[in-house]
Amino acid sequence: MAAAERGVWTGTQLRRLLAERAGLDLSPASVSALFTKQPSQVKLSTLAALCAALECAPGDLLVLSPVAAAPAPLPALAGLRGGQPVPGPLRPTGGRSLPPL
Repeated sequence: MAAAERGVWTGTQLRRLLAERAGLDLSPASVSALFTKQPSQVKLSTLAALCAALECAPGDLLVLSPVAAAPAPLPALAGLRGGQPVPGPLRPTGGRSLPPL
């Protein structure tokens, strides 16, 4: 939509703008994919180049949709006292360490 609002209707036009304004040479297939389907991921450098080429902000290109929150994991029944976790060692004794807090 952001491209169309700026008069860019084809992948060829967008590819030319990316090269001229942002110095990014995307393949015709990559530009076509941006036009025809929702990408699952976009490099930040590509997003920055798209913003430069279309003279817009990232918010003009991204549409956020709410994501259903996953249910919170239930605590294991072992080690509970009155519904509250019982404090234990910070590191497991099995050899692997926990991530930093």
